[in-house]
Amino acid sequence: MHIRDATAADAAACAAIYAPYVTDTAISFEEVPPSDVVLAERIQTAAHRHAWLVAEDGGEILGYAYAVPWKSRSAYQWACEVSVYVDGARRQRGAGRRLYTALLDRLRDLGYRTVLAGVVVPNGASEKLHLAMGFEQVALYRRIGYKLGSWQDVAYFQLFLPSSDGHADDDSAPGPPPGQA
Repeated sequence: MHIRDATAADAAACAAIYAPYVTDTAISFEEVPPSDVVLAERIQTAAHRHAWLVAEDGGEILGYAYAVPWKSRSAYQWACEVSVYVDGARRQRGAGRRLYTALLDRLRDLGYRTVLAGVVVPNGASEKLHLAMGFEQVALYRRIGYKLGSWQDVAYFQLFLPSSDGHADDDSAPGPPPGQA
């Protein structure tokens, strides 16, 4: 398995992986699967200041992980939100962990200090992955979304990334905004 940066050429494979999460589960709050064109735009946008990575094996895309801004206000610029999606037939084989490891390394290198992930709960596999990657559950929003005929809860998980000098939990001023060093 190889982890690499996604390109627009990966959009169709990413869309195919994502569609069942949209149509068949509450894992994503989207209700209509985005087109290949929309996914290509999302890949390009994420790659501009964050990252969108794919796991590939023998030319086949197994899954993807990406980061987007946490919020638009400038004080949040060292924080981002991450997501990972793995093909349903390929889950529980390490692709999600490898994607997240590579993504978190990239985000740290770019200067991000705080990473958040929203997980519709219960979702044992995703909760377990985030905890194993060092995230801590910091919030639970009850009945925050309505999908598939019922109210859904979302837990937020947070991870502090080390600064360039290796300190994850210090109060020192951050470096230049990510992607602008």
